Amino acid sequence: MLWNDICSCERYRGRWVALDNVRYDPATTQPMEADVVDADEDLADLCARIREASRTSCAILFCEEEPSFAPTPLPISQVPPRAAQH
Repeated sequence: MLWNDICSCERYRGRWVALDNVRYDPATTQPMEADVVDADEDLADLCARIREASRTSCAILFCEEEPSFAPTPLPISQVPPRAAQH
C-alpha cells in the first residue's frame, strides 16, 4: 500500500502500524509504500505481537491522517521489553 493510502485508511489512522518491505523516498526519507503487518493503538501491545511473531525487520510508525514530517522508523530491536514500557 502507498503510505498516504495507509494514513488515510480509517483502519490505520491514529494507530501504530508495523510495516514490512518499506520503500522510502530517498530525498525525504518518508515512507512511500509498504506492506502492513499489524496495527494497534497501544504501541506496547503491537510490539509484543511483532516480537512473538519473530518479525524483527518491521518498521513501526504512527499513522497520522496527514503526515507532516518524515517519521523515523522504530526498529523492533530497540523497543524495550514490555515490562519496561509501563
